[in-house]
Amino acid sequence: MTEPEGPAETTRLVRTPTLEDLELVWQTVHSVLEPTPLVSSPIAPNGFLKLETFQPTGAFKVRGGLAGVSTLQPDQRAVTASAGNHGLGVAWASVRLGRRATVVVPEHSSVAKVAALRTYPIELVEHGADYETAEKYALRLAASDGASYLSPYNDPFVIAGQATIGCELDAQALGELTVVAPVGGGGLLSGLALWAKSRPGVRLAGVESSESRGIAAAVAAGHIVHVPVGDTIADGLAGNLEPGSVTVGLIAGAQLVAVDDDELRAAMRWLFSNHGLVTEGAGAAGVAAVLGGKIDIAGRLVVVITGRNITADRFAKVLQAE
Repeated sequence: MTEPEGPAETTRLVRTPTLEDLELVWQTVHSVLEPTPLVSSPIAPNGFLKLETFQPTGAFKVRGGLAGVSTLQPDQRAVTASAGNHGLGVAWASVRLGRRATVVVPEHSSVAKVAALRTYPIELVEHGADYETAEKYALRLAASDGASYLSPYNDPFVIAGQATIGCELDAQALGELTVVAPVGGGGLLSGLALWAKSRPGVRLAGVESSESRGIAAAVAAGHIVHVPVGDTIADGLAGNLEPGSVTVGLIAGAQLVAVDDDELRAAMRWLFSNHGLVTEGAGAAGVAAVLGGKIDIAGRLVVVITGRNITADRFAKVLQAE
């Protein structure tokens, strides 16, 4: 595909989200999306699962997509890069709000997610061998066309949209909480950290794939660090971060751990056996970390189950691999 013309690659200046942003987007998200269930779980004493698999796109990222698209002018086109679920969120929101959208995904992305994206009236571009390449292409495309780039993680309104999970927990889970969520670019954990500023007694833990530890490296260094990225069943967690991403500063106080693919597959099987849930690899990361004894728990435990978008064949292979 021809490279879009545009300025040389630079570090974008992205504003850190505020509680006022969260209040604004909560009104939008709450008016459109039903709260997702919080169900009791034997994963731990006083353990609960927050089921974002019940979202209309099958993943939590519809929250950030809706929040981001809702801030655009009616004639603005949204451009984004995605491993799949954020693209689905932007596509769903664009249809709902009557906007135009272009979604750039890496070549060889999740078959389930690409198939779902093709059902929406958006421009779908498959470009690059990995997420990092797709992201750079989408940034150039947006700059060359005067469109608005909606990052899956490095955007104040997208982050605030993910924070609305916490707003729902305010009504669903009282008292001291430990909230566990997967981490790729950090949009979800950043959103939870933003929400936690207004909710005393919340401990946060983020779970990376052992094949892609960009957030942990950046937090340790105090700035974005390029890390090697390997193949993983948690495709939604794989990839390096955009230079200057605001997520690093927001996440800095959270516990960060990693799980490998064997642990992810075991967690997917556990969720199916104990709750009848279909989850993709990234969606089971929090459960994998808890089952592995890697999380410091205080108060009620809430594990965010972030997505279900996996093909039946691939999920069946996970179940049959015991």
